[in-house]
Amino acid sequence: MLDQDDTYRPVWLDGRDCDVDAFRRHITQETRARDYPHAIEIAGNIPVYDGGAMRRAMTDEPQARSVMAEWNRSFQSGPGIVTIRGGYDDLGLIDAVTAELNAIIAEEEAGNTGKGDHFAAAGANSRVWNSHEKLCIRAPELFARYNANELTRRASESWLGSGYQITMQVNVVRPGGKAQTAHRDYHMGFQDVETLKDYPASQHTLSASLTLQGAIAHSDMPLDSGPTKLLPYSQSYLPGYIAVLLPEFRACFEDSCVQLPLEKGDMLFFNPATFHAAGANRTTDVQRFANLMQVGSAYGRSIEIVDRSRITLAIYDDLKRLLETGAITAREADNVVAASAEGYPFPANLDNDSPLSGMAPPSQQDVLRQALAEGWTLMRLKQEISDQNGRKRSH
Repeated sequence: MLDQDDTYRPVWLDGRDCDVDAFRRHITQETRARDYPHAIEIAGNIPVYDGGAMRRAMTDEPQARSVMAEWNRSFQSGPGIVTIRGGYDDLGLIDAVTAELNAIIAEEEAGNTGKGDHFAAAGANSRVWNSHEKLCIRAPELFARYNANELTRRASESWLGSGYQITMQVNVVRPGGKAQTAHRDYHMGFQDVETLKDYPASQHTLSASLTLQGAIAHSDMPLDSGPTKLLPYSQSYLPGYIAVLLPEFRACFEDSCVQLPLEKGDMLFFNPATFHAAGANRTTDVQRFANLMQVGSAYGRSIEIVDRSRITLAIYDDLKRLLETGAITAREADNVVAASAEGYPFPANLDNDSPLSGMAPPSQQDVLRQALAEGWTLMRLKQEISDQNGRKRSH
């Protein structure tokens, strides 16, 4: 069993390390107002900030750094979450962006695209993947005004430092829309238990530091409309990527999670390892509209550009022959696959590789492994790789 004492940390995690009683004790921590002096209140164990005050604070660099340090501590070892009331003060801007995003939703639904959703049944929500780029191409001036927000930058840099990259995805939960299941988010939140067991605990810790989750409220979100359910302090539970997939932990989440009502223009930021889920929309007339952010660290990239498609195709016939003649074992062949093809399915164009049957599309390694197992010709592999690369374009 996992000992939560700092004197012992396992290297390999599995379900045996997930102790729901220890988890319950872990999440009973209390957020103290004195630890978040810039917050206007602590609501549901979450520090809440005033957007106007934060915009003024950001004009003074020492004060800005003090606020950012406060946010960093929340994301790291505190509740994992901050809320900013009035993060956008220009609601006309929010409405204009909403109108453009609604137009994209209508076009994509008419074209029968963009159906998939993470952690919820397809069709329950309206989803726009890559709303960041789509808004930019459709309305560049509006995009510029929308992304000029100083608080987005300060929140991102408080956790990720400079050089971060923003992605956005619209999520609209309509009246009667069902709640999501409790989950953590990208990266490891998109993997199954067997995959997670192959990563050492150090990588479980690292995954929580590689992205920052955010949400911009494009509509008022009263409690009965189902604003995001959040579980403060859950982000710092080490085996949480596995635990959140277990029924007893999901039940604990439902018993202990909190929801904060939001108003149009409010912003929410949280550590991606925070247990969370969109709530059920129990209203008859509220279209709960959020533009979600996943902000990525600059450090999640390799030092060199390597054309792995080119390598994969160049070695295929020889690798296939070596395997078929017994010159190398199946394990050795798979070592070559791991050294050659791209092993990670992201970044992906989720309009084209929509998660209708799983959390992630197949990686290039998956394609190469299938080719070897089924004895594809090089011509077929070339076509499959070309098709896969084509699906990764953003248009």
